[in-house]
Amino acid sequence: MEGALETYVNRDLEPGLVELAEAHGVATWYENWRRQPTNVSRAAVTGTLRLLGVDASTPDAVAAALASVRAAHDPGRLPGTVVLRESATRELPSPGTITFEDGTSREVGTGLPAGLPLGWHTLACAGQEVTLVVVPDALPEAPRAWGWMLQLYAVHSADSWGMGDFGDLRTLAAWSGASGAGLTLLNPLHAPVPVHPVPSSPYSPSSRRFWNPLYLRISDVPGYDGRKAEIDALRPALGELIDYDEVWRAKRAALELLFPLAGYTISEDQDLRGYATYCAIAEVHGANWREWPAELRHPANDAVATLAAELHDRVAFHCWLQELCASQLAAANRAAADAGMPVGIVHDLAVGIDPGGADGWMLQDVLAAGVHAGAPPDAFNQLGQDWGLAAWRPDQLVATGYRAYRDMLRGILRHAGGLRVDHVAGLWRLWWVLPGAGAADGTYVTYDPEAMAGILALEAHRAGAVVIGEDLGTVLPIVTRGLQRRNMLGSAVMWFARDPDAWADGFIPLAGWQPNALASISTHDLPTAAGFLTEEHIRVRAELKQLAGPVSEAEQEARRDRAQLIALLRADGFLTAPEPSVEEIIAAMHEALAATPCRLVVASPYDVLGELRQPNLPGTVDQYPNWRIPLPVTLEEFRADPRVESIVKTLNTH
Repeated sequence: MEGALETYVNRDLEPGLVELAEAHGVATWYENWRRQPTNVSRAAVTGTLRLLGVDASTPDAVAAALASVRAAHDPGRLPGTVVLRESATRELPSPGTITFEDGTSREVGTGLPAGLPLGWHTLACAGQEVTLVVVPDALPEAPRAWGWMLQLYAVHSADSWGMGDFGDLRTLAAWSGASGAGLTLLNPLHAPVPVHPVPSSPYSPSSRRFWNPLYLRISDVPGYDGRKAEIDALRPALGELIDYDEVWRAKRAALELLFPLAGYTISEDQDLRGYATYCAIAEVHGANWREWPAELRHPANDAVATLAAELHDRVAFHCWLQELCASQLAAANRAAADAGMPVGIVHDLAVGIDPGGADGWMLQDVLAAGVHAGAPPDAFNQLGQDWGLAAWRPDQLVATGYRAYRDMLRGILRHAGGLRVDHVAGLWRLWWVLPGAGAADGTYVTYDPEAMAGILALEAHRAGAVVIGEDLGTVLPIVTRGLQRRNMLGSAVMWFARDPDAWADGFIPLAGWQPNALASISTHDLPTAAGFLTEEHIRVRAELKQLAGPVSEAEQEARRDRAQLIALLRADGFLTAPEPSVEEIIAAMHEALAATPCRLVVASPYDVLGELRQPNLPGTVDQYPNWRIPLPVTLEEFRADPRVESIVKTLNTH
């Protein structure tokens, strides 16, 4: 089959259209979950090309577009951005001049030499001036360390308001570092829309370049001590589930009381001002900029500047909130460093943004209009998946020197010891769902991994951060090889530690796990350890009618998986009791996890505490309390829990 796939061609499309699509990185076929070639429809191919500014509506249009492609491939011209690995060389059409980011310059002949300084430079050559990015061949090897994998919103303490916050993160980082942990992996802390209703999912943010002010610790805000009683009267109680609207209502009221408007000067950072302007306008016209009055739908319009001036105080307020977030995050990072954590706080980068939110408004010139990222049909989602997230336009990234992508990474890595990249395969290709079409009738669009992964490596290198790619599920081998070559870590999850061609045969030996990976028992989208062992995940899915087959069949598979897991734990000597309890099995699972060759190992409080409910149940929205389940104990109780003490001892031993 592999040889057949290498030569496969979509015969439903004429050769010229296939050639044109390939030239623009638009797939005309793909390998499905059964590893079979699947044709992409003509409508999806031509529609995707249209969104890339290419007319393929008629044979004449295809011929004209192909002629343009061939003309553009003039060896005497350079692309808008040249990305070069530090050990690589590249031919140039003529001698040129490099202006380095420090302002110095250097003449070069008809080739870029190896060993150029890492960074963002300008290359003048053959009458062009293009962006030159020199990226590292690989990142330094990540240290061997263990840590906690947290949903920060789920943490709650005596000082937090209805959900976890940056103060809890600071406390946890200091405690876990002192306990021997080397990292704390978080859910995305990206900014949501600033108006009600506040979305619960951290993976559909308004902006990936700014922070979520719901995580602010109110008692750490300057001026709190002088108005403590007044501010504390606004504090919301923690319910059975997290109520983001109530938390934001209370915190916003407190923050507005503490905002020093008279003595505050708005930042000169244009990106921050743009984000704050979006927030201020959203308070007036709603969260979705596509529904605003036409004159406000682009940030460069004069009407936007006029309204921003009228809303000066609200723009200032939202700038101030981001400065508070940065300050409190910096304090948490200092706590991790002071506790001796070799990695520190690891943030999670969501795969995309809400197209109607702040980044969708500010970055619309480099986003594909109306496109949603998603996934093609598979065994569990036969209609495909539409994640509702915006997608980069690869051609516009090249034309603009990848500035928006770079600035997003810099903003996150400024306060990070590491970065987990959700759906890291999206740096290579992304499934585009076209406007008005179903998820199944989409196609893959290719990105330049030398640029996308190379720039990620450059910014992580400069920040001294590790990079972890979420490469679970069906991932092309080129993605795995690309991560390994750059010394970026992959993801190893106990539930998926099986031979993909013999899934039912059980788990692979622990020694067979990929060393250059971050290992965990589960993820936020999978059952917790206790949920798996007690079949809670089957019960919930059956109740919500999410099972593809009979309940009895799912139960049988779950019991088979449990038996195979116990057999693995017994074979490696981690489980000896003849009839082990759930708590004993969970302890053995953590001991096994720590014994893998993986460089980083993380434990989830949900698993250690025996929580049955998983944080998120894919395929549901309101039917399940996704992203709203708090930990069953306070942070103070968690730190004193004997189960936690036992797991910490286990993880420190290996």
